[in-house]
Amino acid sequence: MKVLGAAVLIAESLTLGFAILLAMKDASQTAIIYGCVVAVLLFVSAGLLRLPGGFIFGSLMQIAMIAFGFVEPSFFIIGVVFIALWVAAIIVGRKGEAARAALLAAAEKKP
Repeated sequence: MKVLGAAVLIAESLTLGFAILLAMKDASQTAIIYGCVVAVLLFVSAGLLRLPGGFIFGSLMQIAMIAFGFVEPSFFIIGVVFIALWVAAIIVGRKGEAARAALLAAAEKKP
């Protein structure tokens, strides 16, 4: 779950970084700074996933990324796509961790 979530957050950070380049000519300096801060925080939140509140922080960053849609309107659509990937990473990650735990438990029972 942590690996998939981190991959989604890093991909979001890179995507937002490229979107900032697109928005530089039309957006205000405040909006560009907001985008840079969100991109860096997305990257940092990928590292925070190993902590208990990491997934909550990552979920809050999803909202901050969709808010960038007010600067670059295409990010409303891109944000929804990344939220779907975020939810899928959590669901698939939990199933993968449960399967791994079952395999480890079965391996311990065999002498």
